[in-house]
Amino acid sequence: MKAVRFHEYGGPEVLKYEDAPDPVRGPEQVLVRVKACALNRLDIWQRIGPPRVKVNLPHISGSDISGVVVEVPAGEKEIQVGSEVIVNPGVGCGRCEKCLSGKENQCRYYGIIGSEFDGGYAELVSVPRRNVVQKPERMDFVQAASVPLVFITAHHMLVEKAAVRAGETVLVLGAGSGVGVAAIQVAKAYGANVVATAGTDAKLRRAVELGADSVVNHNTQDIVQETRKYTGGRGVDVVVEHVGKATWDRSIRSVAKGGRIVTCGATTGFDAATDLRYIYSKEISVLGSFMGGAGELLTVLELFKQRRLRPVVDREFPLSAAADAQARMERGEHFGKIVLTV
Repeated sequence: MKAVRFHEYGGPEVLKYEDAPDPVRGPEQVLVRVKACALNRLDIWQRIGPPRVKVNLPHISGSDISGVVVEVPAGEKEIQVGSEVIVNPGVGCGRCEKCLSGKENQCRYYGIIGSEFDGGYAELVSVPRRNVVQKPERMDFVQAASVPLVFITAHHMLVEKAAVRAGETVLVLGAGSGVGVAAIQVAKAYGANVVATAGTDAKLRRAVELGADSVVNHNTQDIVQETRKYTGGRGVDVVVEHVGKATWDRSIRSVAKGGRIVTCGATTGFDAATDLRYIYSKEISVLGSFMGGAGELLTVLELFKQRRLRPVVDREFPLSAAADAQARMERGEHFGKIVLTV
């Protein structure tokens, strides 16, 4: 098969479009012919290499996959050869207490397709049967690939961890990112008001189109002042934080008394300073969030079927141009998901 692999760590130039061995399907796995695979920031961390992420080389990235089933396990009754599917990127052991209670993301053996396992920058991928679900008919493959990782993450952050309620105000940082685009929509789907930040006016206009009630240009405006202005000086109820060091202090100062900060990443650095006086005096809850349970993908897809969520695709690239696609993400030019077509 053709695949994009890297044999060494470095810049986008280390990504090679080349022949690679076809994956060998295990007895409880499904072989999928990849039709589309969306990029995530994780792909770039892998390519750059230690200290953030270490993978076995050569490596095939790609966590967000849609495609057509070409082989199934013996005795499989639901998913058939020819089924159009979406792949859930999170893989637990399937046997421990966490997995059996729907909390695979807390499994001690948890991994992500495209990270701990070869992913979708390829013509074929082999994944556990339990990780494939039927693709909604009204979604094409590119739209379907734009959904899993970021919408599972955003749903888990806002609904499962922060328990967002109708009428609350949510601050979404980095509105143009995949998580940002998803978080705006998930917050609105559950009845919240949204303040969204981005670095360009063009991205802010797109955020408004997605449902943001107020927007802040973090390059020209003060996030804390603007969020307090919008909330009448009270502060926001929930902050969706995935930027890290560059925004951490402003996230703490933007949240209301009794509010929640839920964080799923640290794109700009993990060593952020915390003034603990804000945490205890305002009774702020800081919640960690990592991916989500397998059932949350089904919940998210149901919201898409109800048209309460919609996919946002920034640009499509052919698989052979994966290096150009990653360079676009690194430059921060995208709004929504960049997708490779196979």
